[in-house]
Amino acid sequence: MSEKELEILETIEAFKGYFRIIKYRLRHRLFAGGWSREITREVFERGHAAALLPYDPLLDTVVLIEQFRIGAHVAGWNPWLIEIVAGVIEKGETPEDVVRRETREEANCEVSDLEHISTYLPSAGGTSETVSLFCGRVSAASAGGIHGCDDEDEDIRVTAMPFAKAFAMVESGEIANSAALISLQWLALNRDRLREEWR
Repeated sequence: MSEKELEILETIEAFKGYFRIIKYRLRHRLFAGGWSREITREVFERGHAAALLPYDPLLDTVVLIEQFRIGAHVAGWNPWLIEIVAGVIEKGETPEDVVRRETREEANCEVSDLEHISTYLPSAGGTSETVSLFCGRVSAASAGGIHGCDDEDEDIRVTAMPFAKAFAMVESGEIANSAALISLQWLALNRDRLREEWR
C-alpha cells in the first residue's frame, strides 16, 4: 500500500516535554478492500538517532558501553544495559557526524573508517524514531574507563572485549539492546571481510 491509502483526519499534540506525544485520528485502506473504521493512535516523537559499533579489526575487539536506562527499569529489567554508542541527530547534522561525535564523547575513541549497516524503525507501532546504524574502525588498545557528558548526566562505563566474548553475550541474552544486537550479528557476518579491508 502507499501513502494514498491513508487518510489523516486530525493531529493533536497530546504532550510536550523532553519528548512529544502526537495523537492521530486516521483511517486506512484494508487489504481486503474498503477502508478501516476511524482509528486513534498516539505516537511518541523522540527524534531520529544514529548508533555505531566501534570495532578494532587488528585486535578483533569491540568497544561496548554500559549505562543506566529508566525504560529497562520500568520493564522490570536490570537498568544498566550493555550498548553501543548512540545519539540523537540534531538539526544540521548527518548520522555520520553524530556517530563520530558520540564515539568521542561516550567511548573516548576516534573513528576512522565507517560502514553503514542499516537504517531501521526500532518500534514503529508507537514511535516515529529511526536509527541509522554503523560499524566504525577504532583503536581499542587503550579503550576503557568512565566517560560521558556531565551536562547530559551521562555516567558511561566503557569496556573493550574480544568479538567472540561479545557475541557470546548476544547468544546468552546478556546483551538485549536492539542496536547492539543488530550490529554484533551484522559483524558476525561481515567480520572476515572487514578484517581484510581494514588491515
